[in-house]
Amino acid sequence: MKFTLQKDKFLEGLQVVQNVVSTRTTLPILSNVLLQAADGRLRLMTTDLEVGVQGSIEAQVDRAGGTTLPARKLFTIVRELPASEVVVDVDGKNTASIRSGQSHFKIMGLSEDEFPPLPTFDHSKDFTIRQKDLRDGLKKTAYAISTDETRFVLNGILCSFKENKLTLVATDGRRLALVDIELEFPRSQETEVIVPAKVVNELLRLLGDEGDAKISIGENQIAFDLNGTILVSKLIEGNYPNYRQVIPAETRERIPLEREIFLQAVHRVSLLASEKSNSVKLVFGKNNIDIMANTPEVGEAKESLAVNYKGKEFSIAFNPEFLMAPLRNLTTDEVYLDLIDEMSPGVLKINTPFLYVLMPMRVS
Repeated sequence: MKFTLQKDKFLEGLQVVQNVVSTRTTLPILSNVLLQAADGRLRLMTTDLEVGVQGSIEAQVDRAGGTTLPARKLFTIVRELPASEVVVDVDGKNTASIRSGQSHFKIMGLSEDEFPPLPTFDHSKDFTIRQKDLRDGLKKTAYAISTDETRFVLNGILCSFKENKLTLVATDGRRLALVDIELEFPRSQETEVIVPAKVVNELLRLLGDEGDAKISIGENQIAFDLNGTILVSKLIEGNYPNYRQVIPAETRERIPLEREIFLQAVHRVSLLASEKSNSVKLVFGKNNIDIMANTPEVGEAKESLAVNYKGKEFSIAFNPEFLMAPLRNLTTDEVYLDLIDEMSPGVLKINTPFLYVLMPMRVS
């Protein structure tokens, strides 16, 4: 196999696939990237057996063929090459010769025959969604995915295709983020799946502002086709908990907040939140909110914001990191904090179908 291509294109192609490569693997081939050159294109693919990603780039193919080369090593070499044109020549023993300007590298590869193929999707449920909509929905929910591996069904995002909408849900038991995206599909396609966090992070990296994402859901696999880049993954098996029951049915107070100003104030005050309690206290008074935190032996912080609040005086405490996470990932100027009392969950909302439920913290 022999091909010539531009360094920046090669780097771009490797960047798309290299995140999936496993660092701890018992199978050496899983540390490699599959390269296949034919018909003026170079196809690149990596997998860790749970997640696989495939992309392709333009190349001048002098001799068609395929091999696998160490992914991270190849990426590092290509990044440092001195000239804009790169020539790769692979011999029958899978040794690749890489030339660029005055530089010449040789790296040992493994046969493409050993590389595990991506699964096929014959009888899948298929959906088409705008890439921008999917990316925005994932951004608004992904931060609430649980990292607790003992509750593996929460280590991903629930994707519920029901009643002509895609509902994305993430929770770790102390907070829950939910977004609805309108989507047309026949009733026969309705389904619910749990997509692992690793795939969600890859999607957030790969999804763009333009074009559609085609989603195919098979028996226990899911594939995303993003303008020719294909991401395939196993699904998390198990039943997602009934998230509807943690969403409060009523609201006593709705406080409009300027998102960026509130975020900065909480951030500043949280600098003096104690490691033990890790909470900030919101004290609501007439047209005012005091944001407070203190650490015994260190000090305290307080910041006041003018807000439109006419109710009785009361206070509620939240984990500052959990309170700031949605504020960082939303883009609207204004958010609404819906509250019932000191002990009930707070709900953050905006003017589109999104909500974030946050459990309060007990403070003495």
